[in-house]
Amino acid sequence: MGPSLIHIGVCTGHVTNTAIMRRLTDTTIALLVPLLVLLHLYVAPYTKVEESFNIQATHDILTYGVPFKNVRSYLESCYDHFTFPGSVPRTFVGPLALAGASRPLVWLVEGVDKQILVRAILGLYNAFSILAFRNGIAKAFGRNTANWYVIFQASQFHVMYYASRTLSNFFAFGLSTLALRSVTLSIGGVQHQVGDQVYEYQKGLVLLTVVGIVFRSEIAILLGCHTVWLLLQQRLSLRNVVASGLVGLVIGLGLTVPIDSFFWQKLPLWPEFTGFMFNIMQGRSTDWGTSPFHYYFTSALPRLLLNPLAYQVCIPLALYTPALRGPVLDMLVPNLVFVAIYSFQPHKEWRFIVYVIPPLTAAAAMGASWIWTRRTKSTAYRVLALGLLGFTATSFVISLGMLAVSSLNYPGADALNYLHAHADGSKEVVKVHMDTFSCTTGVTRFLQMPAMEDSSLPARRTLWVYDKTENETQLLRPAFWDQFDYALAEMPERAIGSWEIIHTIDAFTGLKLIRPGEQSSAGFDRETSFVPFSEPEDFHRGVTRRGIYRSWLHVEEFVRNKFTRGWGIRATTEPRISVLKSIKL
Repeated sequence: MGPSLIHIGVCTGHVTNTAIMRRLTDTTIALLVPLLVLLHLYVAPYTKVEESFNIQATHDILTYGVPFKNVRSYLESCYDHFTFPGSVPRTFVGPLALAGASRPLVWLVEGVDKQILVRAILGLYNAFSILAFRNGIAKAFGRNTANWYVIFQASQFHVMYYASRTLSNFFAFGLSTLALRSVTLSIGGVQHQVGDQVYEYQKGLVLLTVVGIVFRSEIAILLGCHTVWLLLQQRLSLRNVVASGLVGLVIGLGLTVPIDSFFWQKLPLWPEFTGFMFNIMQGRSTDWGTSPFHYYFTSALPRLLLNPLAYQVCIPLALYTPALRGPVLDMLVPNLVFVAIYSFQPHKEWRFIVYVIPPLTAAAAMGASWIWTRRTKSTAYRVLALGLLGFTATSFVISLGMLAVSSLNYPGADALNYLHAHADGSKEVVKVHMDTFSCTTGVTRFLQMPAMEDSSLPARRTLWVYDKTENETQLLRPAFWDQFDYALAEMPERAIGSWEIIHTIDAFTGLKLIRPGEQSSAGFDRETSFVPFSEPEDFHRGVTRRGIYRSWLHVEEFVRNKFTRGWGIRATTEPRISVLKSIKL
């Protein structure tokens, strides 16, 4: 009895230790997603024109609050969207939720960088939606598939980089990912009661309906594709579908119409319907360019998935394997049909189809898991497993390289930071004009110096007055320029009067082929290629960015010396914005 008990105790301890190690491994891999989202935010904290409405709206709600009297006059005097309304109204539901989630931390953490804060909250919301999707995969297909899903997803540049960006697509991304998780939970060998399966399907359809009504109208096509697929597979009845649609319709319209009618002071207003009529029915989206029908399949999806083995080997293998084919078809068919239908729309952007990336990545993860668990069984699987490791590691390197390059795309923010550092405290009032290019490459209200009467901040000696005039008639009047002390200008020659250039800001312009013997670091030697620092946190962020650039250069030099015989690729920059100072005669 004694030896048997000892043997049982040793086995139990071994199983316990193994379970702990597995859990630790799973947790470590899962943490890649939120950590990489935050890293991308830290290195590239600024925004561009596509994110402008939502970031400005979040700022205005957070800074000025929601008025309950003299509403229209208050909104017109304080809120940015009355001055710059855009082509069509956009929903305030996302900004209102983001500002509401940020408000407690603004109260609790003195001097917090509010733009970083609101973007971090959005990024973590999307990161934890991805992890919820990962947990659905783990329940349906096991931990190996779930871990490969996270590894593939974390190595994809676009999702990690844009998860914290205030595009309406990434307000929609989190909820659409949760909706697709509800479908994933009910497939792939997990035994549910029929009622539980129906509930999960209906929950997914309700979420997709709400997202389509509130944030992005193209989600309606994705909803339709999944609905038809579920009906064809006889997993839902028509009655279930109609009930789900009605619930989603009531929730969606109940959110967007009252909120947006209030903030836009138009009753009734449904922004996504207005945008649909403008872009699709009137065909105005083509004003922003067109792409061929095959663009999403031949360009966008490969770039979004990034790892070529994911879509060239793992997904085909999963489809070829009888044990995986059914669940993989559930993930691929409705999502790829959505992409095919949306390909008929002439104006195409990768962000319009980003919602399908989690399920497509999950399908690739199923193939990767099949390879990985059989790596010791044959030479073919061993070679494929080594290929998975190599290509995935390369994807991570490429993704970080794209991050380093992309952080050079915000010269407007860098120019404004420099000007604040240079001129704050120089006089009682400083007036600055910011041209359109500056405003679309990083300048937001979050970056502007707050009003001097803001009691939550240390007293300052300078009142900053900002101008974003775009009217060409006004820009041609000498009297207009006479009122400013400084200007941020893409084309300094257009500034009328006497001005001197006190600084220039470089921005990314492209990639250059480096030949053997040519130095690779030349594009990063100029001080103006980096962030000018206006605050201590800017300094530390700039050090981080420099560290990434230099690390990238070391990797590049290693690859050139060891593998490519001196050939390589370099990011190039050139002066894009001049910081001008008025010379008063």
